[in-house]
Amino acid sequence: MAVDANPATRAAVTGTEHFTREVVVRLPRVAPDVDWRFYGSRPAPDLRIDFTVLPFPRLWAQARLPIELARSRPDLYLDLAHVVPALCPAPAVKVFHDLAFEHFPNAYRPAELAYLRWTGRHAARVCTSLVAVSESTRQDLIELYAVDPARVTVVHEGGGEGAPEAGDPGSDAAGLHGFGIDRPYLLNVGRVEPRKNQLSALAAVESLPGTLLVCAGAVHDESLAARLDASPQCLLLGRVTDAERELLYRRAEALLFPSLYEGFGLPVLEAMRQGLPVIASGTSSLPEVGGDAAIYLADPHDSTAMAEAIRRLREDPALRRRLVAAGRRQASRFSWDACAEGIAAVVRTQLSSGAREASARPPVPS
Repeated sequence: MAVDANPATRAAVTGTEHFTREVVVRLPRVAPDVDWRFYGSRPAPDLRIDFTVLPFPRLWAQARLPIELARSRPDLYLDLAHVVPALCPAPAVKVFHDLAFEHFPNAYRPAELAYLRWTGRHAARVCTSLVAVSESTRQDLIELYAVDPARVTVVHEGGGEGAPEAGDPGSDAAGLHGFGIDRPYLLNVGRVEPRKNQLSALAAVESLPGTLLVCAGAVHDESLAARLDASPQCLLLGRVTDAERELLYRRAEALLFPSLYEGFGLPVLEAMRQGLPVIASGTSSLPEVGGDAAIYLADPHDSTAMAEAIRRLREDPALRRRLVAAGRRQASRFSWDACAEGIAAVVRTQLSSGAREASARPPVPS
């Protein structure tokens, strides 16, 4: 059983890299009956799994990995967050995180968009089974790629399990001071790009005197970042560490997440786990993740409605308490163990199907 674990080796950890890291360390534990073989283009000693490094300068997934698969002849190939090789010598299963590039093509460079579309459609066509991280992503596969619904299994991401660290008030205050945060703030977590809709969040915040919006995430659109950074009511932090992000969740007033589209929406889950109320778009997968534990915006561009939701949270302690309690309950339903078990179940089904097909073939005449 070959697994492309290459995203887990990258130094810059975003959603798909985090997903891959969490899943690959659990698969051998939740499914010890499967012979897992993990591959990457560079070492990843912190993963603590049996890991095969296949060094290659470029096009690793399309050139070096297929050579190894042709040599080792696995019964199945699993792509967790990368691509299925054009020449894949084994039956394949792919995890789809989103189809953002189909909904927002202008956010991608032409060559990048062409590659994403080709690899996505290729995988949807050739894989024996597909995994979607949300029902929303499953519907995208069915509607945009005409995938047979029976081929797609929904396996939610994890990250809501366990009690978060309470944090030391003094240390937390010092950490916030180091960021330049000197007043209550609303938090936005995610890449700075038009799809995340930070400008609408800023418009809502600017209508509330004295309110601060803190944006934590890598900058992917420099012009958008410049517009955010120009506001005295916005603090643009860029990429932050895991510990810094946890600190920001602990001490914020609320998560303001008016994203136009999400394949899953991990920041919503992370915020609820921390007991942070969530104001989010009622679009794509976000109601699926947030359940009844968030305030949803019918129109994510409606900054007036967003500002009113912020006022309600500030003025209604009972509402805040309800959202905090409901959020922690909702978050606890999503665990990385359950995610790994769901993926392992799909793998087992495909391995079993392959074994049945092999046994049904007539013997080769001697």
